[in-house]
Amino acid sequence: MTRRDLLLLFLLGLAVPLVIAQFQSLPGYMDADYYFGGGIQLARGDGFNEPYLWNYLADPQGLPTPSHAYWMPLASLIAAAGMWLTGQTTFATARIGFILLAALVPPLTSLLAFRLTSNRATSLLSGLLACFPAYYAPFLPVTDNYAIYMLLGISFFFLLSSLQSLIANRQSLIAFFLLGLISALMTLARSDGLLWLGLSLLVAIWFSYQQKSSSSPASFHLFVFASYILRFTFFVFLGYLLLVSPWYARNLNIFGSLMAPGGSRALWLTNYNDTFIYPASQLTFDSWLASGWNAILLARLDALKLNLLNAFAAQGGIFLFPFILIGLWIFRRDIRVRFAALAWILLIIAMTVVFPFAGPRGAFFHAGAALQPLWWCLAPVGLDAIVASARRRNLFDDRAFAIFRASLVGIAVLMTVAIFALRVLPNWEREDGHYASIETLLVQEGAPGDAVIIVRNPPGYNIVTGRPAIALPAGGFPALLAVAERYDAQYLVLEILGTSEDLRELYLSPNSRPEFKYLGESDGNRLYEIVR
Repeated sequence: MTRRDLLLLFLLGLAVPLVIAQFQSLPGYMDADYYFGGGIQLARGDGFNEPYLWNYLADPQGLPTPSHAYWMPLASLIAAAGMWLTGQTTFATARIGFILLAALVPPLTSLLAFRLTSNRATSLLSGLLACFPAYYAPFLPVTDNYAIYMLLGISFFFLLSSLQSLIANRQSLIAFFLLGLISALMTLARSDGLLWLGLSLLVAIWFSYQQKSSSSPASFHLFVFASYILRFTFFVFLGYLLLVSPWYARNLNIFGSLMAPGGSRALWLTNYNDTFIYPASQLTFDSWLASGWNAILLARLDALKLNLLNAFAAQGGIFLFPFILIGLWIFRRDIRVRFAALAWILLIIAMTVVFPFAGPRGAFFHAGAALQPLWWCLAPVGLDAIVASARRRNLFDDRAFAIFRASLVGIAVLMTVAIFALRVLPNWEREDGHYASIETLLVQEGAPGDAVIIVRNPPGYNIVTGRPAIALPAGGFPALLAVAERYDAQYLVLEILGTSEDLRELYLSPNSRPEFKYLGESDGNRLYEIVR
């Protein structure tokens, strides 16, 4: 790979998200809204606090409330960095870091592919596939973890490439320290980043065993083997705790535990809507068991089917999937591929068995971004293997490799454009773009600027209007009135999309309940005053 190759891939990798970004004036969905909102709070000097509640899992006491009690803070910190640098708390400035990180993915993917194959042509193809990432394309320019996870995944596999030589040169402790840092950054990006800490520890054990295998039995005893494990794992933990311990100390101070309570209660969901249940104390191991083993198993079977479909369509890109499988088989003895396969297996188990509702609704797609660059590295290997096999049967001439590689890029470009047209162009802001008109109606009704509103997407409402907002709870009218009382909410929005069945009656018959005074509607979304 030449510097010119890498520069061109960087520029193309920058151009694609920049073009997409022109059609995204808002984050567009709750995850990205939340990270952007957290960045705004940090940039304004308000710290890790937020004037909205998107769920009740951490049993928040009121508004403002400690932030990131469920999601992790790294994306908000990167968003805040862009706003600090420019002095403006806008979405355009918040996304600067994310677009630059996205632009780094193609050249680094290409470098990783070259480490794997030593083939410039296939490595360039890997970089071009990363430039046109199909299903991931709409999400790379917004305030979310996709580009962060891709780059950290690349860094993990780069270190695996170097570990053997570093051990030979007695620099292995630095490498394991860096693995700990990468695991820490992944944990600060997403709670499933803990999986990468586990993988880093397995890497330490693996290389300890490799040291044993390369030594004669006479000179290598169990004590020496154990000493390698202790040294390697110590430096992994040292790197990990160096970055993560301040966040754990913050959680311990605020929540009384290392991990925020929101994530632990998510273990006992019996359906996705339980994410928004109030009060969250209803979510216990006993309530989970009470749902019945039939429901528990069916939920996980459904999650497995959806996660496997995600693996084929989104992570495998449909047309790349068979080539990735062939590449996996060809490099099945490579340590990077082995650990990538292990990571994928552990990930699908976690998102199927432990988090069967979050996994199929985006968590598996999010977390899989760390492995995506390696899949882009393997797809050209699989393609070349098929073409080489056909050439041996005299099916194609010498131009076959160039033609099929160009075709693979062409399909990637077409899929990326198609997904952009379907997902972004119609109305990327449809999830929260309508909140401005609801706020106009609310102001016309004389609502105070600090009056709390109940909506489906509280971070989205807050970043558009500046108004404190809390989530529409699961549990019907009793839960709705209870959260309104506890958090002093005065207004309610029922949206044309996203209103649960237990509140459908009020949406269809706006004057059907005396506790809610109907104020009007905007674009089919109905506004009520909560009467006490």
